[in-house]
Amino acid sequence: MLRSLMYLYTPIGILATTAGILLGGQWVWIGIAIFGVNIVIDTLTKGIHTKGAPTDKNGNPYNTGPFFNLMMYLQLPSFVALQLAVVWRIYQYVSGAPIEAMVWNGHAFEYGITSWGLFATVIGAGLHQGLGIMFGHELAHTKGFGFLISRLMMGLSGCAAFCYAHVYNHHLELARAWCGPEDNKMMDDTDPATAPRGRSLYKHWVISTVGQSYFNYRTEVRRLKRMGKSFWSPSNRWLRGYLLSVPTLALFTYGGYLGGGQHGALVGLGCIGVMWVISTFELEALNYMEHYGLIREKGQPIEYRHSWDNDNYFTSIAFIEIGRQADHHDRGETHFWELSTVGTQSSPNGAPNALMGYYTEFVIALIPPLWHSIYKKKLAIWDRDFATEGERKIAREINRKVGYDVAPEQIRSKKLEVSYI
Repeated sequence: MLRSLMYLYTPIGILATTAGILLGGQWVWIGIAIFGVNIVIDTLTKGIHTKGAPTDKNGNPYNTGPFFNLMMYLQLPSFVALQLAVVWRIYQYVSGAPIEAMVWNGHAFEYGITSWGLFATVIGAGLHQGLGIMFGHELAHTKGFGFLISRLMMGLSGCAAFCYAHVYNHHLELARAWCGPEDNKMMDDTDPATAPRGRSLYKHWVISTVGQSYFNYRTEVRRLKRMGKSFWSPSNRWLRGYLLSVPTLALFTYGGYLGGGQHGALVGLGCIGVMWVISTFELEALNYMEHYGLIREKGQPIEYRHSWDNDNYFTSIAFIEIGRQADHHDRGETHFWELSTVGTQSSPNGAPNALMGYYTEFVIALIPPLWHSIYKKKLAIWDRDFATEGERKIAREINRKVGYDVAPEQIRSKKLEVSYI
């Protein structure tokens, strides 16, 4: 049971970032520092892999559901506290508050903030708000109260459209990329969140974000028409999703306005804009890494091989087992603490392993030439060991178009499999 406490790692990091912003001074850099340390730890432990969450002596998951659900629900007030802390610092910055040491209830902190301090505050908050989105992802697979919490959390990050698109588009139609070399059409067994071969993370961030919103829009137009309701009806889930972001926009705008008038309001809007760019970029980075370049024939079922499994030990802790994509897409409503490694390695009945953690992959993805040089070989192995003949045919055509052809001798002894502790 105590081993399950390791999943508190990221929530504690979010709280530490909020505390650093409140303390001020050099402490505002703690959010960026934690993210950097995570990259180092993830890279150093990339060779350590586990088969699933901690289990009891009989191999069954611990009965920790109530604890983990509470942990995820509490991320909503944690997000609110983080944003309030940022707005407080924006107010001080735009009002020109002098920097001075102060004490509140026996706790020392620095009032006022420099330009660099505000920079660190906004970047750090954006990074950890983006990490916290994974809890919204987990709750998006629930119903009732949990789904509502998910929508509210995503609304704070400016991407409430994610919840419906993820469940009703991505999970049903992944591995058939939109706006890629295959020229798959929207609403035709096509997933905007799947990145095709040859696409950079930066391009995918734009296409996937727009595509998921467009899917939601098209879906709502059809649904409301069937119901005989106007597009502008309160029943429009696409519009309601974006309305959930209005309170955050109002908070940052008003906080800035109170401290610095119209100029302050623009600063506040700019800050939340940057935070939303960072958090949605991280969200789409996960989508990018989870299914990059994998191919499924139209109308064929989704199998383990259509997801990159990432069971690096640190990634499993920091991302609450979200890297077990093959099992997650096979059992979408299964809780993260019940997911495990599935399938037979290096076969069409298994899942390709990314061989490294998400933080490490994220850094690589920021450098497209490096990413493509690594993944063109990984995908060549996937084509050889995992793909069906129909998928190989599609892959050969795409590889020719995007320059992903790899000589067989370059991957002769390579496998997309790992050993577990």
